[in-house]
Amino acid sequence: MRLALTHLTKSFAHRVLDDITCDFGELRSLALIGPSGGGKSTLLRIIAGLETPDSGSVALDGEPVAFADEISLRAHRRRLGIVFQAFNLFPHLTALANITLPLEKVHGLAAAEAENIARETLHRFQLADHAHKKPAQLSGGQQQRVAIARAIAIKPRLLLFDEPTSALDPEMTAEVLEVIEELKDEGRDFLLVTHEMGFARHVADRVAFLAGGRIIEHAPAEELFAAPRSAECRAFLARILKY
Repeated sequence: MRLALTHLTKSFAHRVLDDITCDFGELRSLALIGPSGGGKSTLLRIIAGLETPDSGSVALDGEPVAFADEISLRAHRRRLGIVFQAFNLFPHLTALANITLPLEKVHGLAAAEAENIARETLHRFQLADHAHKKPAQLSGGQQQRVAIARAIAIKPRLLLFDEPTSALDPEMTAEVLEVIEELKDEGRDFLLVTHEMGFARHVADRVAFLAGGRIIEHAPAEELFAAPRSAECRAFLARILKY
């Protein structure tokens, strides 16, 4: 993927993104790190077309995201797989139905084809035996794997993970991170917002450090973690990695 941001701003009660301009060039995986409230999740949601910037633009693979054109924006969203920290599964539907519903209603697949894809995807993530369980009957790790399976099933151009392990205990966190690592090994493009510094260093081609609504610095993962250039990033990593 190629991701370029130009004078991107967004405010809610205060300015969350502050005139961000950055061309990340060609990359397969990008991790966004930084303190809470720094703008990471808002930036991901704008790239996903779920939030509209106050000004500025986003281009993915050279194509501007048309925030003002609802038809184009819906087409953009359909091409992305998004995994949220709170799973965002439909609680009244089974794991299987959580995957088949968007395949049928959003992507226009026939019911039989949607079910075949859903079952294959659940099997791939060791969830075949849980196909007919509802989210409340699954562990947190299993729910997040269903969410990842749903995102993968649509064959997205880009996967976006918004702190996918923040609601999980350590064992379940490892379970989900292993799935994401498998996706990287397959060559899938993804953008990841995470507080798991070791994982970001291991899995991302490039890491961007956001604070105060700005991208303070970005660099290849090993380079940024080994020798951060900015005082803000050095202080953040020293604090986070201290224990």
